Amino acid sequence: MAKTSSLERIADVDIDPDGVFKYILIKVKAKGSASKLIVRGYGWAEYHADILDRVTAKFCELDVDYKCLGGGRIEHKKDKSILVYGYSMGFGRADHSLTVGLLKARYPDYGDKITFQNEGY
Repeated sequence: MAKTSSLERIADVDIDPDGVFKYILIKVKAKGSASKLIVRGYGWAEYHADILDRVTAKFCELDVDYKCLGGGRIEHKKDKSILVYGYSMGFGRADHSLTVGLLKARYPDYGDKITFQNEGY
């Protein structure tokens, strides 16, 4: 049986199924040299740092390093559309184009209805 790497055990995208909520873009790196970007966004988070605090506990279990690359907001609608925008006061603006790329891979049936803008908070 092949061993699953630490990074393979971390989903690329984990966001709420609908609503407007804060999100962060994180770079996770295995102890070797491999790394990848992941997106986390949840309505329960009052601050972007709340998301990082909760998800990093799992990173410690998997023995991976991480760095928050910024944040913003996501508007996820039930009509299969997602808008990424804004910034995090604590972490700065994430590169929304990278976030959109990850979201498009996770939600291929949304087509061109996953977009971003750099305006707004």
